[in-house]
Amino acid sequence: MRDYFTFLFRVWRLSFQGSWKFYAWMTLLSVVSLIGLNAWAHQIVDGLQTTGMTNQVSWGAYIANFTFLVGVAAAAVMLVIPAYIYKKEHMHEVVLFGELLAIAVIVMCLLFVTVDLGHPERFHHMIPPFGVFNFPGSILSWDVIVLNGYLLLNLHIAGYLLYCRYRHREPTRMFYIPFVFLSIAWAVSIHTVTAFLYVGLAGRSYWHNPLVPSRFLASAFVAGPALMILTFQIVRKVTHYFIGDKPIFTLRMIMTVAMIINMFLLGCELFTEFYSPTQHAAAAHYLYFGLHGHSGLVPWIWTAIALNTIGLGLLISPFSRRIVGLNLACGTCFIGIWTEKGMGLIIPGFVPSPLGQVVEYLPTVNETLVCLGIWSFGALLFSWMLHVAIPIMNGSLRENPEFATSQD
Repeated sequence: MRDYFTFLFRVWRLSFQGSWKFYAWMTLLSVVSLIGLNAWAHQIVDGLQTTGMTNQVSWGAYIANFTFLVGVAAAAVMLVIPAYIYKKEHMHEVVLFGELLAIAVIVMCLLFVTVDLGHPERFHHMIPPFGVFNFPGSILSWDVIVLNGYLLLNLHIAGYLLYCRYRHREPTRMFYIPFVFLSIAWAVSIHTVTAFLYVGLAGRSYWHNPLVPSRFLASAFVAGPALMILTFQIVRKVTHYFIGDKPIFTLRMIMTVAMIINMFLLGCELFTEFYSPTQHAAAAHYLYFGLHGHSGLVPWIWTAIALNTIGLGLLISPFSRRIVGLNLACGTCFIGIWTEKGMGLIIPGFVPSPLGQVVEYLPTVNETLVCLGIWSFGALLFSWMLHVAIPIMNGSLRENPEFATSQD
């Protein structure tokens, strides 16, 4: 137990050691996070009227970001599967980064759900014995379980492996391997259950589609690896931890296959909606072409489709075999899928309303600041975890006192 507390103390001390670039980056993220916290305080005082949401459009940028980030968190499994099932040794050097990314992203997901609640203090109504959890009848209760369970799984796996590396000892397989394989199924479940939240709303015809869970997973296995590829290059550029090209190009292959599937499923949806249009296609018509003079989302969705098409073209071309081309493909795919799964998925589910009303939605400045604050806090948390984990992984922070405890 004493060794464990010594480990925590050294990690805490390392958190405040770094170069001026590290301090500048963490200060910037902290400032933006505090700005977002201040904006949320205004929302707590004045209510959800500070957002662009209305009675007709009751989910907005918060749930849009939540939906996208659940997919990014689930994509950490794209590192686990090659490393532990297909025994790709080169993936073991980066698999821990995927676990840490999943932790940061799940925390962001929970924060987006929290700020979406008009009265977050009333969450206790879901917690027994104070309230009714309504399990297993409620899909929302399933979502609470899978999100928090996935967070705990990744915390255990990452924490245990880092502690063993710090202690110079081989990790006991029974203490983490079963959890690794459980996390694979759990990663699929967090995005599938989230998709079921939308698919189960029969009154929202735009979501009432069996392809939605499949598209969720396909797009997740593009956006998540795209973010990890960009992160790996930053890590090997600004730290002393070397990451080779093999993990990066393994993720490129996964991205390419997943993006092809994602675009194919998009084509299937478009055919279903527009080849034999019915009154249930009104939401899709509003999204892609506008409806009754309202076309607020048209630029968003066509921008997303253009970016996704460009990204797919880059991925299947020889240009993406070079780092510059791959980075461009990752950037376009990441932004394109964020736009498509955010504004292009959540908002059309409410337009038109079941009564036929067309009420458009646009995030307010205060709402945008809250979103930026959560994204900054997620980046702050992930940066801190990398700052602590990398010295442990490369051997500069170990139990023996002769090892240095600082990072350049």
